[in-house]
Amino acid sequence: MNSFSYVRAADVASALREGGAAGSRYLGAGTNLLDLMKGGVENAERLVDITRLPLAAIAELPDGGLRLGACASNSDAANHPLVRTRYPLLSQALLAGASPQLRNMATVGGNLLQRTRCGYFYDTAFSACNKRHPGSGCAALEGFNRMHAILGASDQCIAVHPSDMAVALAALEAVVRVRGAKGERAIALRDFHRLPGDTPQRDTNLVPGELITAVDLPAQRFAKSYYLKVRDRASYAFALVSVAAALQMDGNRIREARIALGGVAHKPWRATQAEALLAGSALDPASLRRAAAAAVEGAKPYRYNAFKVELAQRAIVRALETAGAVT
Repeated sequence: MNSFSYVRAADVASALREGGAAGSRYLGAGTNLLDLMKGGVENAERLVDITRLPLAAIAELPDGGLRLGACASNSDAANHPLVRTRYPLLSQALLAGASPQLRNMATVGGNLLQRTRCGYFYDTAFSACNKRHPGSGCAALEGFNRMHAILGASDQCIAVHPSDMAVALAALEAVVRVRGAKGERAIALRDFHRLPGDTPQRDTNLVPGELITAVDLPAQRFAKSYYLKVRDRASYAFALVSVAAALQMDGNRIREARIALGGVAHKPWRATQAEALLAGSALDPASLRRAAAAAVEGAKPYRYNAFKVELAQRAIVRALETAGAVT
């Protein structure tokens, strides 16, 4: 672990001032960042502690939406009465992630910024990792790539984003609020994370020094929803495939659908083509299978993860059927 300096920010203004310096990183719970620093994957020169900032509140918005403070813990967000009643999809996704101990520490903002769990990224013995060393190659392409991407990947990186929360937020069309040297801006969650392209070292569209302050959820209009996580173990395991499904129904017909996938891409993957096919269709097996097939159109599997193409389709059908049965 490299040596680093530490400062505790007294307010948002001082956090931005300290965090804008070269080599600085914001420190929340540190459940991912500190592990990466211990392993020599991250080498922050300065940690700016933001845990004392007034960014942990969860509050209703005037339009009926909900604002989650960036420093709210995953446990507090999952168990908040307004989240549980209005956004059960988000509560389910949060409770599917990590362990109770980690959820008690991990924050909403930190969850969005966690980095891939690709073994080749974490293990510095492998020199070929374009995320760690741009231009060095991607060991996963010809390596053990069972957990890796089938959608939106490039020949530079086939890692997947590990968050469950972010998948639900993508389906719920959340907005990430950030502050930086040039003021405040809002980024749609679906645009917050990046596909690898030829710059896999960049996970998000944040600019250096920007601080996540909150995540806004629009007023909920999807009465039926479900989060399905398919994994190797029942707890403390990352998704092979996950599905956040939300439905607005007219009787047995789907008026509107939202589908986001996890475990299949470098970012939460919105299945917009599948959503369009479902609009106006019946909630029947044939319609769901057609939509599921559209969701993985263009998938590019690798040696050990070809099973994900079929698994994703089955998971989509199951998640939609389960969501449709919600009363």
